[in-house]
Amino acid sequence: MAPLFGPQQLSSRMLKSIESSQNSHRLESIDIVRGLIMIIMALDHVRDFFSYTAYRPDDVTQTSVLLFFTRWITHLCAPTFIFLSGISIYLYSKKEGDLKKTSVYLFTRGLWLIAVEILIISFILTQGYQLTLLEVIWTIGCSMILLAALIWLPRWLQIGLALAMIAGHNALPMLEKVSPDNMVLAFLHNSPFFIGEPPILVAYTIVPWVGVMLLGYVIGPWFFSPAETRNKLLLSSGGLALVLFFVLRFLNLYGDPSPWSIQERGGIFTLLSFLKVSKSPPSLLFLSVTLGVACILLTQAERIPARAKQVLITYGRVPLFYFIAHLALISVTSFLWTYFAFGKGVNLSFTPAKDWPAEYHPGLLRAYFVWLLLMAALYYPCRWYGHYKTKTKRWWVSYL
Repeated sequence: MAPLFGPQQLSSRMLKSIESSQNSHRLESIDIVRGLIMIIMALDHVRDFFSYTAYRPDDVTQTSVLLFFTRWITHLCAPTFIFLSGISIYLYSKKEGDLKKTSVYLFTRGLWLIAVEILIISFILTQGYQLTLLEVIWTIGCSMILLAALIWLPRWLQIGLALAMIAGHNALPMLEKVSPDNMVLAFLHNSPFFIGEPPILVAYTIVPWVGVMLLGYVIGPWFFSPAETRNKLLLSSGGLALVLFFVLRFLNLYGDPSPWSIQERGGIFTLLSFLKVSKSPPSLLFLSVTLGVACILLTQAERIPARAKQVLITYGRVPLFYFIAHLALISVTSFLWTYFAFGKGVNLSFTPAKDWPAEYHPGLLRAYFVWLLLMAALYYPCRWYGHYKTKTKRWWVSYL
């Protein structure tokens, strides 16, 4: 019997099979890390609703070590998520093979995310308060809209712009007062500010977050390299970012608006002061330490046990569905808890401390317990939606 395929056809099919397998593993590592940081993210949101404190959890003059690190570990979330989004966008563009189609998708998805932030997420988080929040989903949407144009630039210019936004934005002055005259600059780069009536809280500005997404996009080609080469590049980049963090932080000269200092409470709190970096807007040191860790996590994702992979991938493959669902569940359960515990539903995050129920006391143990229950409750809905996404070809699925 004659063979079904000649040597050239067989070689071509084998090559395609190998490439498909390699791409699957590359996407798997991204989904694993994304799933991990989404689980960590939920801890911070649960803490905001079930164990809110009158002082900032990173205030080293008042915080506890456990509270500080409960907050600090969640700093990984936004930078890693946006960085991975940039990588995924590059992989999407190569899969489609059409830069114009990718650009249109980025623009429309960016507008959709901004609408989701304003119309859905703000309502969920504020529990009916007259306040609109512009937070991480908003800035991801803005970054995608800008990336729709930036992907047309030469690669060398993309790299330069990404690094300039990440490393150079701390040289820009913060606006003491936001007015119509400087509104554009404030949206691009400033600490959180309020505008309008009813008020809008701009908690996340655009720069340097768009630089983080662009950086993910420009390293996208690494994920078409052999695993050994890719991991070497990620490890060296992650290690360099962490070295940059420790050197610049020790010198206290540049990279973060809040210098560290010796603390009267002891050496451990001096260490916390050293690790405390600014998220809004994310400083060079904030991004150096978080993206450095993210790069290292990407090299280790494939080495974890199969069962843990399955759990993390389940969450990591449905990011927006998970994001909306987990916030809705936290908001509803926290309202019910405060209603039955204190006689009225209270949004602790948006209620002044003086108006909190007298019986309320922050409790990290309570927050961790609720967090574990939340993750268990979301697992099967996320798994169901993940399976649905793989089976359906409906256009709207790519937007949720």
